[in-house]
Amino acid sequence: MKLRLSVVVPAFNEEQRLASTLERLRSFCGARGDSYEIVVVDDGSKDRTAAVAAAAGGPETRLLRSVSNRGKGHAVRTGMLAARGERRLMTDADLSTPIEEIVGLEAALEAGADIAIGSRAVEGARIEVRQSLFRESAGRAFNTLVRLLLLPEIRDTQCGFKLFTAAAAQAAFAPLVLDGFSFDVEALYVARRRGLRVVELPVVWRNHAATRVSSLSGARAFLDLLRVRLNGFRGRYGAL
Repeated sequence: MKLRLSVVVPAFNEEQRLASTLERLRSFCGARGDSYEIVVVDDGSKDRTAAVAAAAGGPETRLLRSVSNRGKGHAVRTGMLAARGERRLMTDADLSTPIEEIVGLEAALEAGADIAIGSRAVEGARIEVRQSLFRESAGRAFNTLVRLLLLPEIRDTQCGFKLFTAAAAQAAFAPLVLDGFSFDVEALYVARRRGLRVVELPVVWRNHAATRVSSLSGARAFLDLLRVRLNGFRGRYGAL
């Protein structure tokens, strides 16, 4: 059955905050009256994430599970390709960007965009709780390399709040090979190569201390940019 909206939530060891996240998503989506689903992708959690999702999700929630921890990229890709919505939102389990910010992204799709991405780096964005100086500096360096190597027109690829049409989600996620932190870059790079229109919009964002991104994962992300570039040269993602 085709639904109006799918909300894809990757989750790894999220038993503490997933119930409240699902409650907020259900409250917001249910109040709007459109058909929707929430797709929780448990990325090989070692805690009670799956049990919490099953108990707190309600009839609109589907739970997909990986046997082992494959990475956020794998979880999001799994959810986006399994989703049934005409529009498909990826959002973090901590709701760093409030679900209410989807309204602006939806307006961009109504205006003709294929993909609308939340951004912390364009005019109008509001960061209410900042990351540590180290993480902010690493993030700026990463985004600088992204613009130099792959996506010169996008200021912030890593905000975990992105809305796709169903067709754009299929086109952007099906060819992906990265399972880790840089999957956002790879998806947007594929989208650009396939001629999809991507719009970057300011959002509210709040850092949460219980981040799942380790320093090692962050270091690997820089190397992944080179992998995406090489894959592009080899034609792995199709022609520009």
